[in-house]
This record gives sequence, structure tokens and C-alpha cells, in this order.
Amino acid sequence: MIHHLRGRLVEKTPTFAVVECSGVGYQVHITLNTFNQLGKDENVMLHTHLVVREDAQLLYGFSQPEERSMFLLLLGVSGVGASTARMILSAMNVDQTSQAIQSGDVNAMKSVKGIGAKTAQRIIIDLQDKLGAIDSSAVSSSGGLQSGHNNLQQEALVALTTLGFDRGRCEKVLGQIMKDTQEMTAVEDLIKHALKRL
Repeated sequence: MIHHLRGRLVEKTPTFAVVECSGVGYQVHITLNTFNQLGKDENVMLHTHLVVREDAQLLYGFSQPEERSMFLLLLGVSGVGASTARMILSAMNVDQTSQAIQSGDVNAMKSVKGIGAKTAQRIIIDLQDKLGAIDSSAVSSSGGLQSGHNNLQQEALVALTTLGFDRGRCEKVLGQIMKDTQEMTAVEDLIKHALKRL
């Protein structure tokens, strides 16, 4: 099992990062919160979890160990796979996810793509008693990638389609958000707004 990676950040997108360690580049699937936490530092450390499937071996990375712990708890819920767990932790940070579960907020969980009422209830029921193991000290998002609106929208579109959303629908939603919110400058904020509408 690969516990963590410490190396040079070669590439970073809202859905994955490439970290070079001793000449080997590891592609690591990340959440939007980790994307934001990575910043622009060249040397990074990611807490990782390897998901082995019949058709692939996927490495997931997190900037904080608390986020990995929440990811693993979510994976333990029947019907929640790695993609869904990453989607939850992209739509909400660890504190927000923990609060939604502990307060039994089904609507907050249902607001995440792919989470229906039954799955939301199952997550809450299964994890309410287990959250004491997590120290919810996730750092709130700040700053972000600065770019022109076209580049911002394009990067958000790539991230959303990678997560499985319909391209045409994404283009329409992103265009509307950019029209409604002129001051949008961080790609992770744009994606979070889009996740609430898709």
C-alpha cells in the first residue's frame, strides 16, 4: 500500500495531480479541496489511498490526513465507491461533510451528484457513530487559481466532464454562473457552484 507521496508537483488540475518521486511520476486523483490546498508550491506531500479494481489501480491523494480518513469512512458505506466519495469531498470539505452526517442533514448529502435519498440516509446512519475518529480540522478554502474567464471556464469544464457530467449541460451551467457572478476568479469556486446546479 502506498501511504503517502512526497515529491515535486509536475502537474495539477481540479481532478488529478502528478507528483514526481525519485524520477517516477504518480498520477493521483484529488478532490477540489486538495486542489486548492496544494497551491503553487513545487514540493508537496499527499496522503494517499490505492483503490484496486479488476480493470485499474487508482491512487487517490489528499492534502490533509483528515480528508483521507473521511474518504475511507465513506468507502466503507455500502453503495459508495471511490468516485462518489471524491465527489462528496469535492462538494463539501471535511468539516461540512462531518456536520451534515452528525446532524442527519439528508438534503446536504443529496445535493451531491449521484447521491439519492437512500444512499444519503445510509451514509448518515452508518457513519454517525464513527466520526469521533476524525479530527475535523480541514483548512477552509482560500485563494485559488487566477486566470481569465475563458480559461477558468474551460478548466472547470474539463474537471466536470472528468467527474462524469454531461459536457453540454456543463457548458450551459458554467456559462450562466460566469454571467451571474462576474467576480468569479477561482476555478474550485466555479466548480463548486456548478456542482450545486448540475
